[in-house]
Amino acid sequence: MPGQQPHPARPRWYLIPARILLITFLLTLLSFALGLLGGIVGIVIVARIHGIHPNLTFAYRQVALPVAAVVASVALIATTVLEIRAYRQTKILAGVARASR
Repeated sequence: MPGQQPHPARPRWYLIPARILLITFLLTLLSFALGLLGGIVGIVIVARIHGIHPNLTFAYRQVALPVAAVVASVALIATTVLEIRAYRQTKILAGVARASR
């Protein structure tokens, strides 16, 4: 019928872990890249000031990796909470939509 709304999609719980892992991976990768860039820039500036050759392995080990680890743990927790909240809300709204027909 032309006046009817389309049926709301039923929430699928098995897609939640895939979205959580994908978003966590992407945020971790982005934070590693930005942490590495910041570490390299900082080390090059400090090396120029002191007149020495920069040791860029420090940027990997002491800057980028810890930054990425912290962001990964925060992203995993935050994404899990948000995905579960969205799933529960979608589930309730789908139930309301079914009951109102």
